[in-house]
Amino acid sequence: MHTSAIYQQLKKSLNSYIEQGNTAYTVALSGGVDSVVLLHLMCTLKADNPAINVSAIYVHHGLSQYADDWQRFCKNVCIELNVPFEAAKVVIEQQSRTSLEAQARDARYKALDELSPQGSIILLGQHLNDQVETFLLRLKRGSGLKGLGAMHQARLLQSGRVCFRPLLNVARSDIEAFAVQFSINHITDDSNTDESFDRNFLRSKIVPVLAERFNGFEQCTARSIELLQQQQTLLDEYTQLDLNKCINEHQALCINQISEYSAARIANIVRAWLALFTLVMPSLKQLEQIINQAIYAKNDTQMRIDLLNGQIRRHQGYLYFVTPSEVLTDIEMNHSQLKLADGRLLIKSIGCGVRPPRSNEQVIVRFNCNSARIKPLKKPGSNTVKHWFKDAKIAPWLRGNVPLIFYNDELVQVVGYFISAKHNDENGIFWECK
Repeated sequence: MHTSAIYQQLKKSLNSYIEQGNTAYTVALSGGVDSVVLLHLMCTLKADNPAINVSAIYVHHGLSQYADDWQRFCKNVCIELNVPFEAAKVVIEQQSRTSLEAQARDARYKALDELSPQGSIILLGQHLNDQVETFLLRLKRGSGLKGLGAMHQARLLQSGRVCFRPLLNVARSDIEAFAVQFSINHITDDSNTDESFDRNFLRSKIVPVLAERFNGFEQCTARSIELLQQQQTLLDEYTQLDLNKCINEHQALCINQISEYSAARIANIVRAWLALFTLVMPSLKQLEQIINQAIYAKNDTQMRIDLLNGQIRRHQGYLYFVTPSEVLTDIEMNHSQLKLADGRLLIKSIGCGVRPPRSNEQVIVRFNCNSARIKPLKKPGSNTVKHWFKDAKIAPWLRGNVPLIFYNDELVQVVGYFISAKHNDENGIFWECK
């Protein structure tokens, strides 16, 4: 690829965004040759199209002793090019079960999202060789179709902001040649030569040998990746149709419904269902455990499988994804509104409910009082809260979050479910959660 063709590739890849009226672009600037060349290309694009606004952000991870020097270099490049510059310093705290690289990447995306101008598209400098290396790393890990699809040219952050890789089809050698031709200075990360890192080992020892032996190896690999991404997109469309048939309005997964499908299709539906709640997918062993316990266990079997971001529970023929909730404590209610520890608002209203408290009765909101007794309106006899929860088929993990209204030590309302028949008053008061 002739060096001027890189600019044409950039314009072609960004053309759809420009035609849609997107004029703001933020370059994730690391100081490396790919991101610096990308910044220069965007400045050329701005010169050709004055409506375009270009900015740059450097994310300081604190993982290298040279990070301060790299930040100064990036700032000076932006001053020279008259590009608005921001720097973000992020703190990476090592966590179990998550690689340092993954944590740094997540922190980087978060900082880029927070600092980029509103409506700006974030531009990343990854290129063709990065894509090939990612594919080989995923292949080494035994990834499936989605993983082998490597990096997509565009991705959405959780906020909805677009991240785009305009150089993903450009070879590293062409980017480096561009930098030499136009005397573009850049920094070299010393860690890039450390072959104890798998990516660096592939970059220096494996990919060059494959490229020398097989003409056009990188381009052919990129074509295979593109085909894998297309096949994944098609699979996602069919999977969504399956999932829509198997979940209810609470996003719980119907066990009887998925049981009708083949084993491979069930596994696919369960993964898609989990993706509604978490980015961390279970291992193959965990997935088999989920499916076996869901489908083949007895109907009354209690099921709980702990994952990184929550639990999978079974109730009344459905699977639920349960996230840890804050433990709620007893609190006195002296006003018409009360904000609970989990953010819900408990509101007192006038209407058919219970009689107002007497002067010698204190209104207390309690939780987890399973042995407290109540005779619900239009229910036979008095029994424990636990009994009535079970009778109402309320999932066990939801019961601890249900506010219980006491007058002194007497239960008068289970909010959202039962009113005490003994205290019933058609012109009284009642509580509800918003």
